Amino acid sequence: MHEFDVVIIGGGPGGYVAAVRASQLGLKTALIEKEHLGGVCLNWGCIPTKSLLRNAEVIHLLSKGRGFGFKFENLSFDYGEAHKRSRSVAARQTKRISILMKNHQVTVYAGFGRLVNDREVEMEPSGERLTARNIIVATGARPKPLPEYAFDGNKVINYRTALDLREIPQSAVIVGAGPIGMEFATLWSRYGSKITVVEMMPHVMPNEDQDISVEVERQFKRVGIEVRTGARVEAICQEEKGTSVTVVQGEKTENIPAQKVLVCIGFAPNSENLGLEEIGVKLTRGFVDIDERMASTVPGIYAIGDVTGKVGLAHAASAQGIVAAEAMAGRPTHALDYTKIPRCTYAYPEVAAVGLSEKQAREAGYEVVTAQSPFAANGKALAMDDNFGFAKIIAEAKDRKILGVHLVGAHVTELIAGPAGMIRLGSTAEELAQTVHPHPTLSEAIMEAARALAGHAIHI
Repeated sequence: MHEFDVVIIGGGPGGYVAAVRASQLGLKTALIEKEHLGGVCLNWGCIPTKSLLRNAEVIHLLSKGRGFGFKFENLSFDYGEAHKRSRSVAARQTKRISILMKNHQVTVYAGFGRLVNDREVEMEPSGERLTARNIIVATGARPKPLPEYAFDGNKVINYRTALDLREIPQSAVIVGAGPIGMEFATLWSRYGSKITVVEMMPHVMPNEDQDISVEVERQFKRVGIEVRTGARVEAICQEEKGTSVTVVQGEKTENIPAQKVLVCIGFAPNSENLGLEEIGVKLTRGFVDIDERMASTVPGIYAIGDVTGKVGLAHAASAQGIVAAEAMAGRPTHALDYTKIPRCTYAYPEVAAVGLSEKQAREAGYEVVTAQSPFAANGKALAMDDNFGFAKIIAEAKDRKILGVHLVGAHVTELIAGPAGMIRLGSTAEELAQTVHPHPTLSEAIMEAARALAGHAIHI
């Protein structure tokens, strides 16, 4: 039996980052991963989807050739090659993480880890056991199916099956208008698929600021993507070449034919069969209860990432992993404010946000003021021929302390880190306005919104 200071179950962006930080702090560390290092994010989520979306972006730019002064005939697209490139990108990243583990002397085991007790983990199928003073559960989550319509891997699919398709479906109904659904809607529609997005809430991107959601919906409709909000799937009927999806929207019922139905309605935690409840770890709806140091209700057992149900974001899991490693090493830790962790959607248009939405701020009791700066007034956006969308800032009315920054437009996911830092530091709109932004850049829209809040907008 091998002894470690830390055993981590799950090698995703939470698990492998925790392993690196634990090793840096002098802890003898083992990492157990049942499939591939990097987990869902690297292998079947964040990274391959961005690779595919980049291919789709190139197609979009080629479609605008006349405006950019070029033209050609007989253009054809090979999605199989795009898929091949996405797998190559993921494989390179997996190899990089493997090297990272070796460089930090992290012992990696292939298998499924299960807690025998609060200090011992057994691996399947080998039956080998590891002991540790501390154990981190970083097992992630899995897609939830529609009630009564299980994923069949063919016509009713989840994102993981969708990522493994070598051909784009000619038509698809995407159930759920969150980040995953909207990204696949963008990807497939740019390859010529007829897309209908179905969302139960009144707007797409229901977790975003309402002004952002409305703009995304408008842009989706502008490029020909059908959107059904305030709607639900009543039935999915299997047909020879696809499906017929019955959608109810208010008093209206329609049957939508689709080759594929992609379901993106949320996630369930991978907490079963881990031995957690048997040793006394408290779960809520399957998610592991944790404190600010990522500790569970059993001393020495920690949990990070999607299995905690806090924020389903890779960078949040990584941040949690660092906190957990530092807690186990006896270091002082900082509490994560999950509202101040930026979130991004890489659809077209992109969405990036940090902090509170306008509705959330008002519900929290703040007296707020808001300002928007449209990208239509931004020189870089105009030069890119992508001058739709806007930057929105929400601040306290009294001292103009920034409560939230919300962006919708082209490439805005690259702009959110700076505002996230300023919100974390408690900055005001005046301080953001006084921060000189480079010209010409899209970031100037954030500065202009801040200036508007401070009462001295220049370009709007």
